[in-house]
Amino acid sequence: MRFRLSTEAVDTASLRDGLKHPGSGGFCAFEGWVRDSNEGRDVDGLEYEAYAELAETEGDRIVGEAIERYGVTDALCVHRIGDLGVGDLAVWVGVSAAHRDEAFRACRYIIDEIKHRLPIWKKEHYLTGDTQWVACTHVYRAHEHEHDAGHAHHHHGERHAARPFAPDYSRQQVLREVGEAGQAKLSASRVLVIGAGGLGCPAISYLAGAGIGTLGIVDGDRLEASNLHRQTLYGARDIGEFKAVLAARRVAELNPTVSVQTWTEPLHAGNAVELFRQFDLVLECTDDMRSRYLSSDAAVLSGTPLILASVYQYEGQLQVVTARPGEPCLRCLWPHEPAPEAVGSCVLSGVLGPVPGVFGTMQAMEALKLLLDLPRPREPVLLLFNLLDVTLTRLPIDAASGCAVHGGCVAVASSSMAHALDEREIDLVFDNLEQAVLAGYRLVDVRESEEIAHEPLDGLPSLHIPSSQVMARVGELGDGPILLVCASGRRSGHAARLLRASGLRQAYSLEGGVLSLRVAG
Repeated sequence: MRFRLSTEAVDTASLRDGLKHPGSGGFCAFEGWVRDSNEGRDVDGLEYEAYAELAETEGDRIVGEAIERYGVTDALCVHRIGDLGVGDLAVWVGVSAAHRDEAFRACRYIIDEIKHRLPIWKKEHYLTGDTQWVACTHVYRAHEHEHDAGHAHHHHGERHAARPFAPDYSRQQVLREVGEAGQAKLSASRVLVIGAGGLGCPAISYLAGAGIGTLGIVDGDRLEASNLHRQTLYGARDIGEFKAVLAARRVAELNPTVSVQTWTEPLHAGNAVELFRQFDLVLECTDDMRSRYLSSDAAVLSGTPLILASVYQYEGQLQVVTARPGEPCLRCLWPHEPAPEAVGSCVLSGVLGPVPGVFGTMQAMEALKLLLDLPRPREPVLLLFNLLDVTLTRLPIDAASGCAVHGGCVAVASSSMAHALDEREIDLVFDNLEQAVLAGYRLVDVRESEEIAHEPLDGLPSLHIPSSQVMARVGELGDGPILLVCASGRRSGHAARLLRASGLRQAYSLEGGVLSLRVAG
């Protein structure tokens, strides 16, 4: 093969020697190195990932095309993958030919096509500690008019110069309310999306397409096959990878001008407020009630507008928390977080793919309305939309009868956040449950019987108490340390917090639930 991926440093001397040929009068090489800055940010390294089988097949095809198109003697290309430091060689292209002109052209063709066509993704590591997936494609290829005069290496037409990718926002800029000034607002804006699943996928797509300057994506989950019917940013070959990373790659393909920052851990009380302060507004797109309450508190405390959405089977709801003094938050509607089993989720209740798609799209629309200062309802409402009978209900939210009764949204959010920080020690991480048993924890399985039958705890001794019955059966738990286990860690975490509040201080929850053990294994 004339194209290959390499995890090791490239020996350019041996590659060049391998291209020597008695009939070659010219040799051209391209070397791409890791530089220490990009778009004003200091870089201390790169990380390349590739879909290796497809990249090598397509890369070999590209080199073969260059040899045939330009009539060169031979050509090779090596692309590094993995971690690279500043100054490291990232890509090498070499071409030998009878004449220098063909060698130059073939070399340029190969590097442009490699950057345009191969499934290779680049993550930049900055001196600040941040990382960001960036597009490897910085050019597009104009149509090349070349005429064969009888010899493959004679070309009378010139290839058009490659130009930087320039997004075309003309269809939205023609709107009077957008125009060039509105587009400039979007390009300067920073939007955080929490959750890259059924709600997050359409929201991320439309925000990237609209030209948001910086998108932040927070999601600690990896893609599963059961996600694909509603999470349309991804493909079957992506299963097992972090959704935040996958979403960043898709944004880079859709609109390379959008800067993307990713966090592959769930939002938590230790980082929520500071993270919100880095963005102009936030979209909460998870199916996790705890994350919604945490986001509402962080929005109020940071003064960052928040757009909340959730779905249940064929219906959903939408709320905008403006985070302005005197306007309502999530706790103004429901002061206390309900138990996970009382709310339902896509896993337990089921969902048709278009339902979260509709509400994620509505979240993106609300975000653009806020950023562009487009007309919105004057009075705060909770929007309920049933997609079966296509009924739309608006429920007014009265801040005066919500958190204001208990001192106001800021006071309630501060108290709730402080409590959440105290509870962070509840979630424990284990590679397997044998470790927990050996560490002295008694396992308590809070899943339903059907879930346990489908995925038992590998024969380990455990007490089965469904999460809805934990408080009623607290006497069965004993005095020693217990580790509560459920599918995702949400029900077990909620139950552990209730037990702590009742005085059982050695109640813990398996972070990520059984799913985390499956991924780790």
